[in-house]
Amino acid sequence: MFPRGSEAISPTGHYTGYVWVRNGLAPPELATAEGRVMFHLLEPAMRVSRLLGRPTIEGLLVARHRMLDELLAGAVERGEIGQVIEIAAGLSARGWRFTRRYQDLVYVEADLPRMAARKQHLLDRLSGPVPRVTTVDALAADGPSSLGAVADTLDPDVGTAIITEGLLNYYDLEAVTTMWHRFAEVLLRFPTGAYFADIVMLPATNSLARRLAGGLLETTLRASVHVHFPNPPEAAKALQAAGFPAAELLSAPGDDPGAKLVRIIDAWT
Repeated sequence: MFPRGSEAISPTGHYTGYVWVRNGLAPPELATAEGRVMFHLLEPAMRVSRLLGRPTIEGLLVARHRMLDELLAGAVERGEIGQVIEIAAGLSARGWRFTRRYQDLVYVEADLPRMAARKQHLLDRLSGPVPRVTTVDALAADGPSSLGAVADTLDPDVGTAIITEGLLNYYDLEAVTTMWHRFAEVLLRFPTGAYFADIVMLPATNSLARRLAGGLLETTLRASVHVHFPNPPEAAKALQAAGFPAAELLSAPGDDPGAKLVRIIDAWT
């Protein structure tokens, strides 16, 4: 998902979907031809990065995805979360995997109209239970495409999680904090509310590592990457100010240096 006004399915969404299939995190039916082509076009550059011990986009994507899976699975298994809204779900197979793993879990995948329609078409090719797909605009304050409208369709007596993956760094700080306030307001409707997300944090100094990492992200993602906070404590403080009294940022696992560029948000209302 890109900032409002960009309805086309982003190259990043296709690329990410193919990375997840390649790493066993999604069924082959969710791979697209566009994603396959983009992956193989970028792979020579990624191979050089690996040989030089530098970050790769694939390493970042896999690390954040697995960590978000881990946080959500823990919350579901502890009985804290029984409903999930994944905003800008794209071609992620998390909803597909989790609805099979936890049969009582209600999982809603929400995205802009064109991506939601493409995702529904791909899910229709799969047998068995699949997540519910709907449209949402993460920046909409109200109306049928707002997060609040999606939340209205859920059980108010069941703990609920909101997930965003690969979304925050496309937006500036004002938009991100506005979203966080809205997420917290919606989650307060439920007895327990959790917010799991990723946010890119580049190396703190204006070093070669920072310039390389920032250039890699912007070139690969074909978009400006906003870095909002100088360190995890500042991000946690902003989450708390937005309505999440319990908020921390965790390191993502993984040997690829790309994993070190991302932090995982674990926040609760």
